[in-house]
Amino acid sequence: MKLTVLGSGTSHGIPVIGCSCPVCCSPDPRDNRMRASLFIQGDKGEKVIIDTGPEFRLQALRAGISALDAVFLTHAHADHLHGLDDVRSLSYEQKIPIYGNANTMAEIEERFSYVFKTTQRGGGKPRISLNPVEKPVQIGSLILTPIPVKHGALDILGWMIQENGDKGPFAVYLTDTSAIPQESLDLIRGAALLIIDGLRERIHETHFSFEQALNAGAEIRAPRVYLTHICHSHSHREIEDYCRRYREIHKLEETVMGPAYDGMELALKKIRRTLRR
Repeated sequence: MKLTVLGSGTSHGIPVIGCSCPVCCSPDPRDNRMRASLFIQGDKGEKVIIDTGPEFRLQALRAGISALDAVFLTHAHADHLHGLDDVRSLSYEQKIPIYGNANTMAEIEERFSYVFKTTQRGGGKPRISLNPVEKPVQIGSLILTPIPVKHGALDILGWMIQENGDKGPFAVYLTDTSAIPQESLDLIRGAALLIIDGLRERIHETHFSFEQALNAGAEIRAPRVYLTHICHSHSHREIEDYCRRYREIHKLEETVMGPAYDGMELALKKIRRTLRR
């Protein structure tokens, strides 16, 4: 299984419109961050995406996405949903199933109402089916399990990603997270790979800070932890330095911790080790 980070930025994206801060003007391409999204390719050719933000078209072109078997959504905020119309060019031959919680499905019906009207035909709208879920979804050999988390007061979903059953290594994708309920923590503990919301160093009301995200990674005992949904307060190199210091302080030198970046490719591997409690 291969995971590609299509976007690793917060709701503004980076560069932020009208901003001339050092990060928005950075020459480091890793500081250019589109809105958060993840592309998953199964070993048997399955192709699914988590979240379709406003840059989905550009992300799909850059990643060479030519087909989609399903779309999984974390929630209905604009930076995670409003590129949904651009799946239309991938849905000519068959409808693309959309999975998320019931509130997200209801938001799609309201905001994209034209999709479900018979008055608009042909290629002017995506062909999709809405599927509110509470249980694991299987797409070929891929299994995606909804993981309830909190985004401020909002109940949203993260996703646990497995392949070929539930016995092998698994990845977890938790964006826009400010708290992880104990039941969800118990379910994802032992993940081989964790991609998690880490907005900035300062505390935020609806997002994990760097420290909170890395603490969650250590509690989950993930040997690889990458921050996503990052704002323009810190450069890629500054976040790398922050993660290095965190690992040294907490004696987690064997754990990989750092910022994700747009275009980052990750292979899911089984890593046998136990983190220090």
